[in-house]
Amino acid sequence: MSNEAGRYRNRIVDAELDVLLRGLAAISLEGPKGVGKTSTAEHRGGSIFRLDDPEVLQLVKAQPEVLVTAKRPVVIDEWQQFPPSWDVVRRAVDDDATPGRFLLTGSATPASRPMHSGAGRIVPLRIRPLTLAERGVGEPTVSFASLVSGSRPLLSGETDVDLDGYTTEILRGGFPGMRSSVERVQRAALEGYLERIVDRDLPENGLSVRQPNRLRRWLQAYAAATASTASFEKIARASTPGEEHTPARSTTSAYREALERMWILDPVNAWSPTHNHLARLSQSPKHFLADPALAAQLVGVTAEDLLRGEGPRRSVNDGPFLGALFESLVALHLHVFAQHTEAKVSHFRTWSGDREVDFIVNRGIQRTVAIEVKLTASVDEQDVAQLVWLRKKLGESLTDAIVITTGKYAYRRPDGIGVVPLALLGP
Repeated sequence: MSNEAGRYRNRIVDAELDVLLRGLAAISLEGPKGVGKTSTAEHRGGSIFRLDDPEVLQLVKAQPEVLVTAKRPVVIDEWQQFPPSWDVVRRAVDDDATPGRFLLTGSATPASRPMHSGAGRIVPLRIRPLTLAERGVGEPTVSFASLVSGSRPLLSGETDVDLDGYTTEILRGGFPGMRSSVERVQRAALEGYLERIVDRDLPENGLSVRQPNRLRRWLQAYAAATASTASFEKIARASTPGEEHTPARSTTSAYREALERMWILDPVNAWSPTHNHLARLSQSPKHFLADPALAAQLVGVTAEDLLRGEGPRRSVNDGPFLGALFESLVALHLHVFAQHTEAKVSHFRTWSGDREVDFIVNRGIQRTVAIEVKLTASVDEQDVAQLVWLRKKLGESLTDAIVITTGKYAYRRPDGIGVVPLALLGP
């Protein structure tokens, strides 16, 4: 990301990218528009072709070979504007696999994919919105990598980030170019971003949006279902309250597929363990947008609304909407940290819904960490009940169990379960 002075500020993904560049010829940086892919790519120098610039696009269409002969690394920004550029790079890598030749960035996967996937030649790397530490909020003292290592590290640290601070960051979001301390400016930036998605980006990426208002209402219903496993049929019904007919499944499936191609939706899939004693698990994904700020903007809640406990609820037992948005913020962090450590994030829920754990992180076969998210500063026995149950079921297969909170201190309880404020969790 770039700060106000124009200097590049390293992100967690930079370390991974630098390692990959030393061994791979071509890397595709993927993620939603505005997440900072271009700045990350351009920081590596070389030649830059911005294909969202009409003049540059015409040049590349007329002379695709310029992508191969330019100074390395060659940055091809928004490559999906000219999908044949993918095959140009693939063929160039077939001829010369010298590391660090190409960096492609894209805000969408084209509906009509290139002739060849690029498997083995062009390696994808996901970039997500900024974590709290990357925003300059909080100073991490607990390493995510140590949690998934199986070492059960000592947990310590203290933070001044409180519930108000988390609420501010939820609404401000992690898109580098859209962060503002002025709430009115922040809301305008996010609203413009969402309008562009519906009115321009989706049609450009192959989705014919005949009724933009209906798509916007579906997005609002999806946002209201943040951190839930609500069925897509339920989301469709919620998008048309009071109407006799809900959108056809083919219509909402097209919405979902297009938004996932643009990385606007970032669902967490269900955990599928190999343990026979954990049979009949739900396979439904947990719903999240790329950034909780987008969900808050779609629903139309302010900081005052959230702190008063207002906003949509999925049932009387689900708690305030701020809790769902805080869980979304946690999901963002876990995705970023898990990618850094080559781990996977999923969620756990039994088919009957009587047992669930917010997140399961797996690294390899034998390293599993269970994580609960609580919108609270203190943790009681009820808050850890699901973790205790899962630990009994999995035994030594569960290497650690953590509750992520809005509190002040990181520590381990006498029962061994860790308590970690989100602002203290780092890579």
